[in-house]
Amino acid sequence: MYTMALLCIVPAITKAQSLRQPVSAIYLGQASYSTQFGDVFSYLNNQAALAQIKNTTTGVYGERRFLLSATSLYTIAAAIPTKNGNFGVSIKYSGFKNFNESQIGLAYARSLGDKVDVGIQFNYYGYKVPAYKSASTVDFEIGAIVHLTDKLNMGVHVYNPVGGKFSTSNEKLTAAYKIGMGYDVSENFYLSTEIIKEENFPVDVHTGVQYQFVRKFFARVGISSATSTGYAGFGVSWSNFRLDVTGSYHPQLGLSPGLLLIMDFNKPVAVASTESL
Repeated sequence: MYTMALLCIVPAITKAQSLRQPVSAIYLGQASYSTQFGDVFSYLNNQAALAQIKNTTTGVYGERRFLLSATSLYTIAAAIPTKNGNFGVSIKYSGFKNFNESQIGLAYARSLGDKVDVGIQFNYYGYKVPAYKSASTVDFEIGAIVHLTDKLNMGVHVYNPVGGKFSTSNEKLTAAYKIGMGYDVSENFYLSTEIIKEENFPVDVHTGVQYQFVRKFFARVGISSATSTGYAGFGVSWSNFRLDVTGSYHPQLGLSPGLLLIMDFNKPVAVASTESL
């Protein structure tokens, strides 16, 4: 078990990558370029998506990466809308007692008219190897989304374009650049694609779809080209809660199940009896 964990950890140490993302991170960020399916986790993929959140919302996500406790990942996100723009707070943690990574992020976003949303996030990132080494640094990421039409949205995102150097070593977090597009085909169907170029890594393409079966139930599926990793998830909403069960599969490393819970504090607790079931 620990051999597999170390295989996942070593690249993060030697190349000083940013906090390891869940295999199904594309699941969390799939709705970033949608004006009708976005949620509290969307802004973690592009901070400009935070501007579209209308209610105070929080969510928690956990993933058992490759079915190993040593590589589990946890993410907490919250969004707070205000008259002067929207604010977000996120916490990420991964690893186990012999190696772990954590990140705290503070985000801000606002709309510049009806057509453009912009956002920025500052992160405090650190990793720890007990009795060997620990290091931390501060980095930032920025994003913008343009609403080309009522249904078609396009955005760009840049992670750590400058800085991100650890104070105790010569290591530096990698930079990453994204361009994405989302199309709300109908009230029930959404398509998205995103191209990512991370420093020292080949180009990766994420493509996904979401389908709303009825008001309460939806499903997402997608794939990442770089690793041929596919993912899927099923979500159900009731009252002011939403619960998703997710899963992704890596051809060599296997299955990574996950669980997501979102709470919208402004939605009414009671659901009208005339709501479609």
